[in-house]
Amino acid sequence: MASGKKKRSVAQSAGLSIATCQFSVEADILHNKKSVLRQIRQAARGGARVVHFSECALSGYAGVEFESMDSLDWDLLQAATQEIMQLAGELGVWVLLGSTHQLSGKNKPHNCVYVIDDQGQIAERYDKRFCTGTDGKTPTLDLVHYSPGNHMTTFEVDGFLCGVLICYDYRFPELYRELQQAGVQVLFQSFHNARTSVVEDQQYNIWKTIVPATMACRAAENHIWISANNSTTHPSRWGSFVVRPDGAIVNRLPLHRPAVMINQVYFDESFYDAPGPWRDRAVAGVLHSGCTVNDKRSRDRTVL
Repeated sequence: MASGKKKRSVAQSAGLSIATCQFSVEADILHNKKSVLRQIRQAARGGARVVHFSECALSGYAGVEFESMDSLDWDLLQAATQEIMQLAGELGVWVLLGSTHQLSGKNKPHNCVYVIDDQGQIAERYDKRFCTGTDGKTPTLDLVHYSPGNHMTTFEVDGFLCGVLICYDYRFPELYRELQQAGVQVLFQSFHNARTSVVEDQQYNIWKTIVPATMACRAAENHIWISANNSTTHPSRWGSFVVRPDGAIVNRLPLHRPAVMINQVYFDESFYDAPGPWRDRAVAGVLHSGCTVNDKRSRDRTVL
């Protein structure tokens, strides 16, 4: 199988400035819009080319911020989205906007991230593929409110190929392999891990541990950058962070505080890529390094 790695371009040598944003996502679209617009301006002043927002950042999250889609004002949501698109075009920045995408008829909407380009146009959209819920006749959790997506999403900014995933997608490593094989170098993963029941024992807050740990593994397995953000609504499980291609978390934002974090994405030999020599073979199903041997003592696994 051919490698998905992209050759570094001249543009890449300067790196890509990304802004990882967090604020308290509410059921109030106008509140969310004001926060998004404010943080886009702040990120642009800081030199960011891509401004990344959390899951359902504009619309609010059904089943968490509000009980059902019946209360979602679609006209207001569309108008707010258009205002954000206009600002992206005026400032010349890309915006990854977590929201909800309406479908036709009785079909449930998508939990989505709009990829708004630096001309203020929707260049692509990612629809959350793994919505939470159980595999039964009666939908539960996310599947009560949302239709799962069915596609990978990639886009290119300044020579860097970027991808998008949403929250619970992080439990499925197959999605990251798909993106890596497509050549993705920077992944923007939008989470909503807040406004849930209080974790009494902070020493056993599994989300605070497992989300950063899993993202670090996904980055190192696939040699990609990851921007992971979250709502700050109390109680938020963890603050937003960025991971390098070697799995090191390089920057974090504090819990429960709106903030914009700008990081420079680049690739050089300092990022150790441990599985690099064998990754493509492993993806192709050759699950060992080097050459195997034809030896009866190798075949017989019951002898000393």
